Amino acid sequence: MSVTHAAPASPDLAPRGRAAFHLARAAGCAPSLHNTQPWLFVDEGRDHGFEVHADGGRRLPLTDPGGREMVISCGAALFNVRLAMRHLGFRPVVTPLPVPADQAFLAHVGWGAHAAVTGPVREMERALARRHTQRGLFGPTPVPWSLTAELGDQARAEGALLHTVDNPEKLRMLAEWVRAAESVHRADPGHAAEISGWSGHARRPWWERVSRDACRLPADGSLLAGPDYTGLVVDCDGRPRRWTPRTGTVVVLSTPHDTRSDWLRAGQALQRVLLYAAAHGVMAAFHTQPLEVPDLRAELQARLTGDRAPQMILRLGHPTRVSASPRRSPAAVLYGGRSGAVVSPPGRPY
Repeated sequence: MSVTHAAPASPDLAPRGRAAFHLARAAGCAPSLHNTQPWLFVDEGRDHGFEVHADGGRRLPLTDPGGREMVISCGAALFNVRLAMRHLGFRPVVTPLPVPADQAFLAHVGWGAHAAVTGPVREMERALARRHTQRGLFGPTPVPWSLTAELGDQARAEGALLHTVDNPEKLRMLAEWVRAAESVHRADPGHAAEISGWSGHARRPWWERVSRDACRLPADGSLLAGPDYTGLVVDCDGRPRRWTPRTGTVVVLSTPHDTRSDWLRAGQALQRVLLYAAAHGVMAAFHTQPLEVPDLRAELQARLTGDRAPQMILRLGHPTRVSASPRRSPAAVLYGGRSGAVVSPPGRPY
């Protein structure tokens, strides 16, 4: 499906406020599928509000044909907008999916009443710069069960559930599904090109791809295989492995249904969980592969999450090293305009 939009004025010619740059900078700290950063923002000016749009030109059509993970990524950016606005002393007023006919227009965030900044808001806002995606094994110190329970509370606050997968048999099944899906991705040159960003529909310049420094740890080193961002490893290492503390705590984020509204909710819940975890020295590794293969996603839901739609698979743990992924500048993703302005260039598929 696709939606065509009118091209906006150049971002450099449209006035944008300092607060809007602050919100866009915070939003850009969100995680995204293979660092595609598939978002654009509109500053309406005069304190009318801030808009979050999906940039369909950055969707990965082979990996994410329905745009589910793109919307989840934008949902994570939306939570950062809410947090940054709250940190400025205002309550965000969010209208999700305000124009149903415009599938790229995901949320309008208005400036609500003034409210004093609380300690938890400050703590989570400081975690924006600290949060990074882990790739490979964690340190040996396990995540406390008390923190895992608190992360579940954070997910529920956004209307999602965080399932901890600690049963050995279910962990084994999940590991098999991840490796099976990763093998499918690696065997397809198109998928490999999308993930690495070297070529394909969503080709990205080298400074926007996952950095080589982040790929030093072997992708297949943990119980759950990771994506190969080099595009050079054809076969997925199928050697049997057991869970160890260095794998981390494995969790699955789910939502009641599987609509665009649920995807947007999942992204906000994901980011709330990630920031709360980062504030306590815990980072996450992403393993979305089986959720990108319809048969495996259906089996995972039947065996793990039941009547709830699985949206994200994570490992949580204490990182041995962190590496920041490159980010687009606020000026590159922020447009000025009136309310309802559309920002996707013509012909970009959603």
